[in-house]
Amino acid sequence: MQSSTQNFSSTNELLNRRSVLGPAYRLFYDQPLELVKGDGVWVEDARGRQFLDAYNNVPVVGHCNPAVVAALTQQAATLNTHTRYLHENIVRYAERLLDLFPSGLDTAMFTCTGSEANDLALRIAGEFTGQRGLIVTENAYHGVTAAVAEISPSLAETAPHVRVIPPPSQFAGPPDAVADRFAQAVDRAADDLEAKGIGIAALMLDSVFASDGLYVESSNALATAADRIHARGGLFVVDEVQGGFARTGSHWWSFQRDDCMPDMVSMGKPMGNGHPVAGLVLQRHLLEHFGNNYRYFNTFGGNTVSAAVGLAVLDELERINAPTHVHDMGLYVSNALDRLAQQYDCIGAVRGAGLYWCIDVHDPSSDSASDARIAESIVNGMCHAGVLIGTSGIHGNSLKIRPPLVFQTEHVDRLISTLEQQCKKLRA
Repeated sequence: MQSSTQNFSSTNELLNRRSVLGPAYRLFYDQPLELVKGDGVWVEDARGRQFLDAYNNVPVVGHCNPAVVAALTQQAATLNTHTRYLHENIVRYAERLLDLFPSGLDTAMFTCTGSEANDLALRIAGEFTGQRGLIVTENAYHGVTAAVAEISPSLAETAPHVRVIPPPSQFAGPPDAVADRFAQAVDRAADDLEAKGIGIAALMLDSVFASDGLYVESSNALATAADRIHARGGLFVVDEVQGGFARTGSHWWSFQRDDCMPDMVSMGKPMGNGHPVAGLVLQRHLLEHFGNNYRYFNTFGGNTVSAAVGLAVLDELERINAPTHVHDMGLYVSNALDRLAQQYDCIGAVRGAGLYWCIDVHDPSSDSASDARIAESIVNGMCHAGVLIGTSGIHGNSLKIRPPLVFQTEHVDRLISTLEQQCKKLRA
């Protein structure tokens, strides 16, 4: 990546001017970055410093991917309009996308954000079941619209028609036992809703339980939970905004690790490699029921430019054979993290697959608050050393590694060596 010599303003000046955006926004790192350029797995700040991006899952095929940029600019220079007109792009994109799903998931709708896709899923579930009750995990995040924010306990207290359950990672034992205990948690939540006179509309689960600290084991926890919610007349909605598009390797979708069939699957973030593309794939009979009573029109969802971008992203993912490539990289990451865990006491449980990993930071002499402070210090230390990662989990004590899927072994080596440097500092 070539260094940029352009510096538009000092970081301190930009921080001061940023007050016009208000206090609700948050910045990463103890020394916020002013990024001005991206290329593949690298980003560059206004001072010309380069950083290995091991955090941002949105540019799934790399920052400023040339093929995606070309598709965007060519279509933007030709026609940009919405789905009330016929156009080849949107139909072809839906066909290509559906080809990546099991045959029962045969219909697509498009939005701009994962929040909108989840919001639409809730509307369809409520209309189809005639009920309102929803079940999510205890630190879930499903978006920022009013409807999905109130089912996102990581943001705020949930609404009265929502019940929260522990993620599978909180249950010990062999896979069958974990799946059974998770299903029992679903049953208890459903019982409580029904006791309050609230019928079950849906169980919505992030396929990788990202905000809960990650769980990607093949335990049939998803399948067993789906069976329990279907027995109550509810729908099973899988949020693949974080886990989709081969993020965990081997499959295109993280729910495919278990033998389950969702009623609806929401997507976002990586669909457009940074361009705002999102969508919902679902079983046709659900949408037919919804469509008999409501029309759905999203001015920008599924526009001609977004569809061109989405097609280019799929082309790039297929070009690198993403499920296989990510699986192979995941094995490489796993071996490296296992080695670190054996050498350094600060590393606790390691969870992940493909190119999505969480590492619990552990201080045996203190509490979870101290663990979170240590995790934050590692993240900031790595940033100062030129590698970007984040944190996750209900206590913020897990390191989150979630790079673009074009990561190669040399990038993993840089990531691991920088993490090891931080572990050595902590031990010293």
